[in-house]
Amino acid sequence: MALPELAKLRKQLKDLLNAGYIRPSKSPFGASVLFQKKHDGSLRMRVDYRALNKLTVKNKYPIPLIADLFSQLGGARWFSKLDLRSGYWQVHIAEGDEHKTACVTQYGAYEFLVMPFGLTNAPATFCTLMNNVFREFLDKFVVVFFDDIVIYSRTSEKHIQHLREVFRVFKENQLFVKKEKCAFAEQEVPFLGHTVGGGQIQMDVSKI
Repeated sequence: MALPELAKLRKQLKDLLNAGYIRPSKSPFGASVLFQKKHDGSLRMRVDYRALNKLTVKNKYPIPLIADLFSQLGGARWFSKLDLRSGYWQVHIAEGDEHKTACVTQYGAYEFLVMPFGLTNAPATFCTLMNNVFREFLDKFVVVFFDDIVIYSRTSEKHIQHLREVFRVFKENQLFVKKEKCAFAEQEVPFLGHTVGGGQIQMDVSKI
C-alpha cells in the first residue's frame, strides 16, 4: 500500500476497534485488505473475501425487484426516505463464526464481530433482516431495498402515523438511521436513481 493508504488503514482499524466492530484475531483464516475510491475521492476499506465465498453455501433469498417497489408508490403523495447508519454493521456475526471473517494487515490480524461488506451472503442476509423487521408494513406503506427505506402515504396525517410505526420498530430492533441522509414528509424523494412524487417516477437528473 502507498503511504496515504497505510495512514487510512491505521485510522480505519482504530475506528473499527473503538466502535467494537472488530477485534484482534489469531484465526488461521486471513483475507487481504484493499481500498476502493468513493465518489468523493475518499478511500473505503474492503476485505477480499473471494476465497471464503468459494467455500460458502449460497443463500438464495430473493433480492427485491426495483420495478415491483416502484409500483407500490404510484398513489402516494407524502414520502419519507430513511437510510440506515452502517447498515450491514448492524447485523452481528453468529457467535463462533467470527474467526472466518479474519483479515490480515501490516498492523496485525483482525476479525469482524459484525457483518462486513464482501461476504457472498451479506446482501441476502440483510434483505432477510429488513423483510422480517418490516413484514407487517411491506407494500402497505413501506418499501425496502437493502438499507434504503421509503415510507409512503396518501395524506399527511396518515404519514405521521406511519412514521411513528416505523420508528417504533426501529427502537424495538435497535436499528439506527443516518439523519443527514434522511428526508421526512416530502412530496418528492430520490429513490434508486429516480425521483418519486406526485404520482410520477422520473430519472434523477443528476444521473442523466
